[in-house]
Amino acid sequence: MALERLGSISLAARDLGFNLSTCRAWAGPSGRQPGQKYTQAEKDKFYVLLDRVGSVSLAAKALGINVQTCFHWAYKAGAVTRKSRKKPVAKQSATQEQKDEFFAVLARVGSVSVAARELGLERSRCVSWTRHAGIESIHPGVRKRAEFLRLREAGVSRKEAVAAAGASRKSGYLWENERVQADGRAVGSDTSDLAYKQEVTTTFAEPSAPDTAPATPVIPAPSAAPEAVAAPESAPVAMEALERSISARYLSQPDRVRIADLLARGDSMRAIARALGRSAGSISREINRNSHPMLGYQPYGAHRTATGARARPKDSKLAADGELRDYVKTKLLTRWSPEQISNLLIKEFPEDEQMRVSHETIYQALYLQARGGLKREVKEALRTGRTRRKKRKNPEERTSRFRDPMINISERPPEVEDRAIPGHWEGDLITGAHNQSAIATLVERTTRYVMLVHLPVDHTAESVRDGLIKTMATLPSHLRGSLTWDQGVEMAKHKAFGVATDMDVYFCDPGSPWQRGSNENTNGLLRQYFPKGTNLNAYGPEDLEHVAQELNARPRKTLDWDTPAERLRGLLITS
Repeated sequence: MALERLGSISLAARDLGFNLSTCRAWAGPSGRQPGQKYTQAEKDKFYVLLDRVGSVSLAAKALGINVQTCFHWAYKAGAVTRKSRKKPVAKQSATQEQKDEFFAVLARVGSVSVAARELGLERSRCVSWTRHAGIESIHPGVRKRAEFLRLREAGVSRKEAVAAAGASRKSGYLWENERVQADGRAVGSDTSDLAYKQEVTTTFAEPSAPDTAPATPVIPAPSAAPEAVAAPESAPVAMEALERSISARYLSQPDRVRIADLLARGDSMRAIARALGRSAGSISREINRNSHPMLGYQPYGAHRTATGARARPKDSKLAADGELRDYVKTKLLTRWSPEQISNLLIKEFPEDEQMRVSHETIYQALYLQARGGLKREVKEALRTGRTRRKKRKNPEERTSRFRDPMINISERPPEVEDRAIPGHWEGDLITGAHNQSAIATLVERTTRYVMLVHLPVDHTAESVRDGLIKTMATLPSHLRGSLTWDQGVEMAKHKAFGVATDMDVYFCDPGSPWQRGSNENTNGLLRQYFPKGTNLNAYGPEDLEHVAQELNARPRKTLDWDTPAERLRGLLITS
């Protein structure tokens, strides 16, 4: 009555002096009194909302109606259908082979959960097997305590020891003062009452050095309950293999130590990858592959595991007699290249994966006696006739093209690049028929003024040097700033030219004609007067001067339709 009069549960409870929670329970989730029925209008509103949201629960919560009541309405109206309850599938009995495989994995990893997860078995079933065999899984805290005490005895600080053991600092303090067991139960100073199960047999190998990761706990096999069976140990790794640096692509021992430090600090995979300059996938694979199943990621143990898993050298595919070797030998004798042989094998034997060999394997069989196979039998199989690989130099290791050191175009001053100051030139040769004759072309970068150099005898380095010096001598000193040329042999005497004219010579990069674009454009215009395939020695100095004057008298769009001659005349008058 008070709820109907006041319209609020809180006010009604306060008016009557009742507990608010009790009143809310009486009123129900929607605030209505027990036994009060819902109206048809509320049902219709529910059906409309159910059609819109498609969920009975969401519609019930939105309207403040009991969820079970709404489900009853929906089932009765056929708005939703009841889900059929599937009969539970009977568990299949495990085979003896599965049990044997489980105990083999258990002896290796030392954990029932890890072994069950690795084999895809139910953990409860695996726990039952171990109990019937007289084996009990050791509490995780016992392993942490043993690892913590081992590290403390080795001289590691308490903070670092608890981090390596995966325990809290409080647990480390209590373990060190013998005040609690490994599983967290308090004990007195006398540790003889540690409640370990008698069936547990756990043995840790003695560490050979402080940085050596402890061995995996040994769990006895079911057939040898009274005596522990040692877990399989990894093959020993030679010290030379551990210390040998293979490539920067692979993680080294310092890299793995840094990974362990960053993991202990709580950094993410991506943060560790950024710190080491590697991809997050590489770090993730390293941790997943080389982590200890109980102790986590130990850097020195991970390095031993990775070194032991390196690919071992194997015989070449062409070292042994067979169809593949006969095929390669036959095609080499018919002057086929290794690349042709490698690709034709795929076409001729599309279904036979054994008939595959890369061209590099064929080259190694020819060049390297240790890789075996074809050197003695097919001495001159390659078109080049070489019996050893030709060394290819790194571009930075190549000898200089000229005896005198070159100045690269990258060292050219900025004022030359932006064409702000006149007096900087670009040059090249245009050659005639069979490269027997040539004309040297010079273009000023700011005014596009053209000068042609007559080379009557030849275009050797000495002739080009003398011709350029003679032509540049006709210019005032303020128009002799620098010269940019390509790396042609005709400029081998660039040092002598620079001393005679007081000009710096800059050389373009190989295969980069755009770095002297004004000169390339001018050479294209000159081909109107000196077509390709003609003898350029037929043109004298007067002919070259006439052609240069015509080009310098043409208005240029880049010069606001001024001519190069007008721009150069303005510079001379200003000077």
